[in-house]
Amino acid sequence: MISQALAVPVELFAAWLRRLRSHRWASRVFDWLRAHRRIVSLLSLALAVVASYALALWIDAEFTDPGLPASTFLIGVTILAALRVGAASWVGLATHRWRWVGVRDVRRLVVAVVGGSIVLVAALVALGTLTSVDLASAFPPAVLVLEPLITLVTSAGLWLAYRTAYEIAKRSEVFGLGFRRVLVVGAGEAGEALVRQMLLHPGSYRPVALADDDWSRQGTSVHGIKVMGGTADLEWITQRSGAEEIIIAIPSAGPTALRQIVSVCQSTGLPFRVLPHIAEVMEGEISASQLREVRIEDLLGREPISLELPELHEELVGKTVLITGAAGSIGSELARQVAINQPHSLVLLDQSETGLFFLELEIRDLAPSIEVTCVVADVVDPGAVERVFRSYEPDWVLHAAAYKHVPMMETNEREALRNNVVGTWRIADAAGRNGADRFVLISTDKAVRPANVMGASKRLAEILVLELQDGFPDTAFGAVRFGNVLGSAGSVVPVFKKQLEEGKPLTVTHEDVTRYFMTIPEASQLVLQASLLPELRGRIAMLEMGEPVRILDLARSLIRLSGGGHGRDRIVVTGLRPGEKLHEELVAPQERVFPTRISKVNILEPGPSALQHGLLERIGVWDHLLAVWNVMPVVGELQEMVPELNRRWSESVQGDPDRPVEPEEAPSLGTLRNRRRPSDQLFPGYPYGAPGFLDRRLPVNRVADLSETPSRRATDRPDSGDAWGAARHDGG
Repeated sequence: MISQALAVPVELFAAWLRRLRSHRWASRVFDWLRAHRRIVSLLSLALAVVASYALALWIDAEFTDPGLPASTFLIGVTILAALRVGAASWVGLATHRWRWVGVRDVRRLVVAVVGGSIVLVAALVALGTLTSVDLASAFPPAVLVLEPLITLVTSAGLWLAYRTAYEIAKRSEVFGLGFRRVLVVGAGEAGEALVRQMLLHPGSYRPVALADDDWSRQGTSVHGIKVMGGTADLEWITQRSGAEEIIIAIPSAGPTALRQIVSVCQSTGLPFRVLPHIAEVMEGEISASQLREVRIEDLLGREPISLELPELHEELVGKTVLITGAAGSIGSELARQVAINQPHSLVLLDQSETGLFFLELEIRDLAPSIEVTCVVADVVDPGAVERVFRSYEPDWVLHAAAYKHVPMMETNEREALRNNVVGTWRIADAAGRNGADRFVLISTDKAVRPANVMGASKRLAEILVLELQDGFPDTAFGAVRFGNVLGSAGSVVPVFKKQLEEGKPLTVTHEDVTRYFMTIPEASQLVLQASLLPELRGRIAMLEMGEPVRILDLARSLIRLSGGGHGRDRIVVTGLRPGEKLHEELVAPQERVFPTRISKVNILEPGPSALQHGLLERIGVWDHLLAVWNVMPVVGELQEMVPELNRRWSESVQGDPDRPVEPEEAPSLGTLRNRRRPSDQLFPGYPYGAPGFLDRRLPVNRVADLSETPSRRATDRPDSGDAWGAARHDGG
């Protein structure tokens, strides 16, 4: 290969440069030249003009002595050099650095040369007309044409020679040291920029081949690196080029295309990295430092959603924003997004002092001009809530405080109801009484036909917010509903990654479990964007989240990204846990969907029965009962208000929530209330037994078939009847 053929001369040239620089006088010369780049640049241009003028005269004389007097030659070359140097200074060529010379610099050189030639011709005409000076002999017509062309070629060639020598010297510094031969997938603008940076600033990577599916690019070269084929030929290209690593340089590629490329990369057995999404790349110049591992977010089965917030900054000017649950995944990102848009003040409320401490430090660095107040308090504490509203008088309230982990809340139903229902009522009621402009509840897709206590509590929270709209018409109440978020505490991806790091099999509760996914920034942008919609008043906003993702496919993708091996290619199906569903929904059957001006956000109109529960009339009683640990009466009313809870046993048996429930299949509410456990003595305040709405044994683990075909059989039913649900680690 050419690079291998040049290895010896490059090393010899580099050795000669190092020896030359070792002399003190040479080092001083190099230092002086670097310190006076402008003088050196203009002087080199002047010398190029002198040489070009002499060569043009020689060519005009048909390669013989032009017979021009020395005085005439000196006058002509002085005028010409002055014009060329002046024009170059005017277009900024005196300040550019030759090591980074490019097309823009050549364009400026053309402008300088052509402009100088026009001025020269005009001067010759003026001098010939107004004076008796005759310079025609110094500038014959052929010289006026040849000299600019030769000057362009000479100057550009000098720059190119310097840049080439610089790049060779830089490469020689790392020649023979540790670097990896890489194959770059993508010969577009991003791939070209990446290859150029690798060649200009050689380090740990050295491009040896390119691959691109565009047939018109195949067989061509980018900075001397050949495009050897398409992505289907990666295995052959890696063997032919000796590549040791693959870099995917297609930042605009969607999840579907990226999954296909990753699959081919995995078949080569080589490690691979990716250039980030185009939005990340545009934040700075493309370079090897931006390369990272392929993340599971890159392979999600839907395109990422980007919501612009042009109106938010204007809306928040002079406003105070209260965010509850601020130390959580969604709450903290909401705080960042709000802080960027410069409200007057930001009040962060949470029970986690450590989370608030670090969030406050981050927000103060992010937006030092706004007032940030951290409040350690519980949303169900009436005194603390009232004090916050009277002290800070928030204009906007973003209520993200909630318990969201489904299986955990099944055995802690008191806390789920107290925090998610009573806590929402306290914050929303205080917002209305104290004249807040907006109140937005962060809801979840588990509130749709809920099959668990957590989902039911969030459904009641939605109903509470909608009912409060009539009581406080001056405050715009609304809720925002979306699916799971990646990377949140307790979500499936961090759990999978931890299991992979420990060499354990990944645990999935069912082969057919699906979930909607979005990133935390997407969810936060949705909440803020939807909160600006006038249609949100008294309604629920819902994001169009695309197609749901099968958790088993998610696990397979993570295994592939980890490289597999060492028993990591096994997935254990543990069985659905209490309260979990196979599939989540974003819209209930009785809800109507209306589009908004935001293409990815819809407004839901609740059905006629949604506000007929009289929840506001009972919430005070619930607050008292839960405060004294009298939980089961509240649970009983909860099942009456959310009838879907009574049908969840049906879904656990056949996966169909509308199938009639046989009496022998579903335990009665009385059976659940009166069932006693050994731990009941620890909770004497429960009139119907210990906490734990449903306490059943988990089924025996079994290893999943890693074939790509989803399972079509009904959910396996253990003897104890535990199969309810969805993803094992679906934490909200």
